[in-house]
Order: sequence, then structure tokens, then C-alpha cells
Amino acid sequence: MAKIRKEGKKKVPGISTASLPDIVFMLLFFFMVSTVMREVTLSVSIKPPEASEVQKLEDKSLVSFIYIGKPVTHLAAKWGDDDRIQLNDAFSEVTQIRDFVSLEVEAIAEVKRKKHIVSMKVDQDARMGIVTDVKQELRKANALKINYSTRKKAIVAN
Repeated sequence: MAKIRKEGKKKVPGISTASLPDIVFMLLFFFMVSTVMREVTLSVSIKPPEASEVQKLEDKSLVSFIYIGKPVTHLAAKWGDDDRIQLNDAFSEVTQIRDFVSLEVEAIAEVKRKKHIVSMKVDQDARMGIVTDVKQELRKANALKINYSTRKKAIVAN
């Protein structure tokens, strides 16, 4: 019996790239869905004060932010150089804080409402009077869990 066999090495077939566009679009779609876009455009300039003991917030969906600082340069002509309060994307007055807090609490699931935190992002050069007014209004709105956002103090090596 004779063997019929071609002499030589067999070629390895090339890798099929037909499914590559599907993979790329699945990854693109995944990142588009899972990425959280910044919800608030800052209209005030904030340089948080330094702190030596800093803790990271666990669940940011339970946190509402109040920004206090001077208006950014392109808005300073309209709003002046005085410290302003920013709730979401608009400048607000102290009297509007109660409505802001109640709307933010209503947006949270009822089970988690007791864990709601108001985080104040305050410029380090802001007047303490406006911060005190905001704290008093938060007390009237029954928002008693208040957090101050800071930046970690840089450690200087000798």
C-alpha cells in the first residue's frame, strides 16, 4: 500500500478579523453606558482647604453638593466678586437651600434617605458668614449630616 503525502510544511491559516468590529463596538457601547458624566458645571472657583485626616465617601449617590466660592472669571462681571452659593448648575440664595435639600432627598430611594449627606465644597478663602448661613438653613431643612470637602495635606519630607 502506498502513502500519498505532500512533502513540505503546512501553512497556519491567518487569524480571522471578521469579528473584530463587533468586539470593538461592544467595548465602546460598554464604556458609553457605564461612564458617569460630570453632572454639574462649576460656576464658582473652589480651592478646598487642606486637612490631615481625610476620609473618602463610600456611596456618592447619597451625597448632595453645595458649592461656595467666588464666581469664575467669565461670570465675575455679571455676578460680582462676592462669594456665591451654587446648587446644581445655578447660583442660588440661602433661602433656596431647603427646597434643594427636599428635592435631593426625594430623588433617593426611601430606604436610603436616612443616609443622605450634604457635602459642602467651600473655597478656602470664602467668608465664614455665608458658610454659617448655609449651615443654619441646612439645620432648618433637617439635613443634619454635613460633610466638608477638603484636599489631603501634602507631606513634606525633610
